[in-house]
Amino acid sequence: MEMYRKVVVIVVLLSAVVGTKAGQYRNVFVEMGYPASEVDAKLQEVFSDVFCGPNKVYFEVGDSMGYVSDVKNHDVRTEGMSYGMMVAVQLDKKDIFDRLWRWTRKYMQHQSGQREGYFAWSCKTDGSRNAEGAASDGELYFITSLLFASNRWGNDTGINYKAEAQHILNSIQPRDYKEERPARSFPGMPPSSGKIFLIDPETKLITFTPDGFGQRFTDPSYHIPAFYEVWAKWGDDGRADFWLACAKQSREFLHKVTHEKTGLNPDLCNYDGTLMQGFGGRRNGGSNFRYDSWRVPMNITLDYEWSGADAAWQQQYGERIQNFFYSQGLNDFVDQYRVDGSLPAEDEILRAGGSAPKLRHSIGLVATTAAASILCHHAKSREFVDALWNARHEPFEDGYFDGYYDGLLRLFAFMHLSGRYRVIEP
Repeated sequence: MEMYRKVVVIVVLLSAVVGTKAGQYRNVFVEMGYPASEVDAKLQEVFSDVFCGPNKVYFEVGDSMGYVSDVKNHDVRTEGMSYGMMVAVQLDKKDIFDRLWRWTRKYMQHQSGQREGYFAWSCKTDGSRNAEGAASDGELYFITSLLFASNRWGNDTGINYKAEAQHILNSIQPRDYKEERPARSFPGMPPSSGKIFLIDPETKLITFTPDGFGQRFTDPSYHIPAFYEVWAKWGDDGRADFWLACAKQSREFLHKVTHEKTGLNPDLCNYDGTLMQGFGGRRNGGSNFRYDSWRVPMNITLDYEWSGADAAWQQQYGERIQNFFYSQGLNDFVDQYRVDGSLPAEDEILRAGGSAPKLRHSIGLVATTAAASILCHHAKSREFVDALWNARHEPFEDGYFDGYYDGLLRLFAFMHLSGRYRVIEP
């Protein structure tokens, strides 16, 4: 058995050295010796935890709708709804996808006015809105998952998925935008015409929020260059060159924003990758690696698998960030750091839900660092995968439990590592 495991490790390392070509999806669990039947069962178990089990975050409404709730915060977010749709289209669960989209369109999407086509980022579970503005990552995932739904199921089964995606595309980046647009009163403000942009037209980088305030900076975890390539290929909106330019700029941004020694990235930052001052800066921990930041290792892994356009740097990044977390103790690393790897001060620790501010060894971060094993050549990547496989998603000693964010990131990681998170072609 020991000899078998050594052979498996050698095979995994060789697979990593050879690399992953775009469109080829490795089942890393099987490569590492887990039986395929157990991998399939485990993926179904993790899916059930999120969508069906006693701690589920997915709830059906009547005969045709459903929502994903951030249960600990008692709301429904575009983040969770768009994640749920991506999971559903990836795993070919059309009924769940359609239910989520119907709820999203009815309660969250603006049908007129300056925000037409955008989505209110937070609603109560009855559909009433907690906020009117958008969080840019929701639109990012909605468009991509709708285009995949169009490719997978066509557009004549009750929802014209492609038309819905194109409506969002035309709303987030108006077709009549001109380079010679009116000057902004300060960096990030929308033009005087009142139009708002998901992608900052000057830098071609995604905004934190598409409004006068959040357009001044970005969130590194919103950068998924391969999504823009999906839009360029199947959006059919006449702007393929623009979306490809966005993908290029986003990859260059990720080089700048990840720390050269730790690989860590801030929660929020300026468009040039530098840390922010004031709001979002050291004063409240916004320049630290924390909840949103966890997604970056998995997002870079996705771009590596789907595109392969920046493979050499991405492989180096994967080992850099795994080396940092390994140095902190594979079973001990915490979920918030300053980007240089030091621990945050007490007043910099971001609380989750109604819990007290506390550093934890969170399964969501265990999941995303494990997904990055797809990028890595070094042998320790196997230990990250084993740690995810063996991790139990259960309450901490103080009772804190997050079935929503931790649960969804855990599910995405299992999809990646089992080769089930893919570009869906027609």
